[in-house]
Amino acid sequence: MTAVSSISNVMKLLEGIPDPEVPVLSILDLGIVRDVRIYPALGETLGVTVMITPTYNGCPAVDVIRMNIRMTLAAAGYNPVDIRTTLTPAWSTEWMTDAAREKLQAFGIAPPNSVPVVCSLDLFQQDESVTCPRCGSYHTEMVSRFGSTACKALYRCLDCKEPFDYFKSH
Repeated sequence: MTAVSSISNVMKLLEGIPDPEVPVLSILDLGIVRDVRIYPALGETLGVTVMITPTYNGCPAVDVIRMNIRMTLAAAGYNPVDIRTTLTPAWSTEWMTDAAREKLQAFGIAPPNSVPVVCSLDLFQQDESVTCPRCGSYHTEMVSRFGSTACKALYRCLDCKEPFDYFKSH
């Protein structure tokens, strides 16, 4: 097996690893996998190094992601598996794939806007238009800056009256 064919194999394997906090997305959908390197190891095995950038510094899911990467690649015969974390540049929602945004919408989570949020001292000021993932209305309001996870905010639609998570832009 060549290193080039192995990189595509590793990428297919990584595509199957869901994000622990938003399982409708893979770690590739999120854009947290920054680099994959394959190298010859002992005997006929290939080693792999995967570089990741968590969505937040201190993200509670990063240990689970690292474990899932290690277990998935080891089960496929890669040995050793080295997972490295880099915090620079910081992860951005711009790294998410278009497929990730579509999957979030279909799952009932408003995907991040492509325009960054303007910071405000008023914690409940809404600084961007968030579309309801259920009815498509822009007539929404923020209920809380924090939703079910740190990367999401809780919103409600004023038209269909449904609450929903919004994946924060950053």
